[in-house]
Amino acid sequence: MRISTKGRYSLIALLYIALLKKGNYASAREISDATGISEGYLEQLFIALRKSGIIQGVRGPQGGYFLERDANYIAVGEILRSVEGSLSPTECVNSRSCPNEQTCSSRQTWDNLNEGIRSFVDSITLADLVHDYAVNDEPEYAI
Repeated sequence: MRISTKGRYSLIALLYIALLKKGNYASAREISDATGISEGYLEQLFIALRKSGIIQGVRGPQGGYFLERDANYIAVGEILRSVEGSLSPTECVNSRSCPNEQTCSSRQTWDNLNEGIRSFVDSITLADLVHDYAVNDEPEYAI
């Protein structure tokens, strides 16, 4: 499984939004300026993220985007699936109509890998990313 720029950039943009003070929102241009992701690409990602109920947008010259829910309740897996589609390692895992399903010697391996991926990305929340960012962004002090 490989996460494309859609998934990576969505996580970066949502981390930026999650770091805003409660009640604030950010425009695509502001996020673009801060992250280096093109404004047009962000707008494309935000369509899927809005449809998934992860973010909400405010129109107008002072408009922008904000999280639809608390970051504690937004899983990385939900974000990735909203922009990437399935995260399954093989196509057959998504389909229960595979003609070789009963005799496939590797099917169980793919099912187990798929479950491991799903469990892992769903166990991490956007709030966890915010926490990790805060911990890693603190300056180090030597005494």
